[in-house]
Amino acid sequence: MDLKEQARQLTDELLRAQKAYYVDGRSIISDLEYDRLFDELVRIESEHPELKDENSPTSRVGSDLTSDFPEVSHTIPVLSLDKAYSSQEVVAWMEKTARSAGRDLSFVEEEKIDGISIVLYYENGIFVRALTRGNGYVGNDVSSNVKTVKTVPLVLTEPVTIAVRGEIYLAKKDFEALRESSPEVANPRNMAAGTVRRQKSSEAAAVPLTIFVYEGFWADESKRPDNHLAILASLKRLGFRINPHLAVFSSSKEQSEKLLEKAGLEAEPLAFGDLASYLERVTERRASLEYEIDGMVTKVNELDVREALGYTEHHPRWAIAYKFESPQAVTKVKAVTVQVGRTGRITPVAELEPVQLGGSVVRRATLHNQEYIDSLELALGDTVSVVKRGDVIPAVDQVLEKNEEGNTTFVIPRTCPCCSSPLVQKGAHLYCVNRDCPDQVKGMLAFFTARDQMDMESIGPKAIEKLYDMKLVRDIPDLYTCDYDVLKGEKGYGEKMIASFKAAVEESKKRPFSTVLASIGLPDVGAKSAQILIRGGFSDIDRLLKASDENDIAAFTSIPQIGEQTAAGIIAALQDDAMRERIAGLRAAGLQFEQKAQEELPDQIFAGQVWAVTGSFEHFNPRSLALKELEKRGARTVSSITGKTTHLLAGTGGGSKRETAASLGVRIVSEAEFMAMLGQEEHGQEKKDAQQLSFGF
Repeated sequence: MDLKEQARQLTDELLRAQKAYYVDGRSIISDLEYDRLFDELVRIESEHPELKDENSPTSRVGSDLTSDFPEVSHTIPVLSLDKAYSSQEVVAWMEKTARSAGRDLSFVEEEKIDGISIVLYYENGIFVRALTRGNGYVGNDVSSNVKTVKTVPLVLTEPVTIAVRGEIYLAKKDFEALRESSPEVANPRNMAAGTVRRQKSSEAAAVPLTIFVYEGFWADESKRPDNHLAILASLKRLGFRINPHLAVFSSSKEQSEKLLEKAGLEAEPLAFGDLASYLERVTERRASLEYEIDGMVTKVNELDVREALGYTEHHPRWAIAYKFESPQAVTKVKAVTVQVGRTGRITPVAELEPVQLGGSVVRRATLHNQEYIDSLELALGDTVSVVKRGDVIPAVDQVLEKNEEGNTTFVIPRTCPCCSSPLVQKGAHLYCVNRDCPDQVKGMLAFFTARDQMDMESIGPKAIEKLYDMKLVRDIPDLYTCDYDVLKGEKGYGEKMIASFKAAVEESKKRPFSTVLASIGLPDVGAKSAQILIRGGFSDIDRLLKASDENDIAAFTSIPQIGEQTAAGIIAALQDDAMRERIAGLRAAGLQFEQKAQEELPDQIFAGQVWAVTGSFEHFNPRSLALKELEKRGARTVSSITGKTTHLLAGTGGGSKRETAASLGVRIVSEAEFMAMLGQEEHGQEKKDAQQLSFGF
């Protein structure tokens, strides 16, 4: 037997042993025999480096080479989850989802592992890349570290091209064993996240991370299973480790048993009515698990329904996370005010006696809608518990003690608090349908000019209020025709301020079509959705208008991540006369409504960031070339360093800007780091083959 064949056989034997031990939980060879095979493979690869495969079992030990974690585009949706905080909310979501689908559904319940989200990419059954979640569109390539995770298969049992989502975590006992050497690490999740981002994979290999996978995306759709249980069964067959703590909910326990039998999986079969008791049992057993979980995830089982439901910019509509707990405080409701959003949606807000919660003082908390208020039976003067939903947004969670004044459950007035127009019920929410409602108009204008949208920074909410009150603006196009000189003489509006308004207006005309599309007020179309639409063939506004005129839902739903509900909302908005007039006015003002075919839209990886540039560069001469690359990817560029600056691109030299940036805590980025962020080779050629998988998902 030649050395090449010997190395291949050793590799196969070791991979089988690793899968059996780390994934299946059984030993097929002794530790002594495993070590003998492993050492023999190490010897062959050391003496004949040309025989070493990049996915050899010996790669589990890691390397001492450092990594700069290049940013790479995902080829699948990597979004967050909508959240619920009670079993009643989960049941209500399941009922609502079934109504939207118009058919009976089944749901799969999975533990929400408290680890780090990861996406594994395989080509023809061979591991090629592991990316962190990142911003959902671009993640960090941490392949060398993830290879050291022994429960991550390097070669699958079938030659499939697939992307797999999972959660890498550290078991509680392993965290406690390692904590002495890292006392500053607060919990297993933080240690797992830090390990995955170690600069040396040999250090990552020393931490016994493991993984559960929970979603698979096949490049060949003809091979894709038709439901989630079948996906999990397929992933297990391919060699992945799936969480055995599953439950299936359907119309009856018998129906759930049939679904599990068909998939060939072991899980708990339950009926819809068992959900509340099941979540109670999960909460009770949580402390006894070998790993940390922070909730449960409920998913629609049927994939065709998932596709029809689609996604929002933030989360899929076919899944929801039940969170066990969130920060809580007790206070009293002093009043309830009603807000009008830019879409006309009415939101009641509880005015609270100030209380400390999650490191900040909370004075207001959302009450969502009348249905939510009714479920709490909340009245003025009630003592309530307040939580931070998702650890961010304060919300009234429960009435603990009724008021002594005799106040009854609060009822939202049926007229708009701003314009007094009658409110209209749409689903669970009330809406003001008066397009000229001042709060709606001001909200729409403030959204358009916001930093994350058209970035007209000087024209903030206060300026919008002033311009509206002086009857200078009533719709978005008015921002481009307004005579800002009229403000001269008004308190606080000198020549410098007026000049900044004019400059902001002119600068905004340079924003790409994707930014304009995300800013004009189309429902469910934010920065990511706008890029999806453009990449899906809607490279100019006329194509969007034509599809809406023809009610061509299929033109939208043929694009991954665009479901029927989102498509219908976009079409209805684009058919609206007011939206058509707005688009026409902005076109006349010179805004960008086309993405030229030869200009592929880069990922907006710098959106919301403020960059300054200093020094001289090898690949960006003149320096304006670097500014152009930043702006193409969503950054706002400035000439001086301030507290709002987020990054400084620093070449050789640079003088005081570098010192100022360091003193303000601004991230300083070298030219090499910047080139890696752009996904380019040293000489400026894009790393398309090496840094982006083209599965066609």
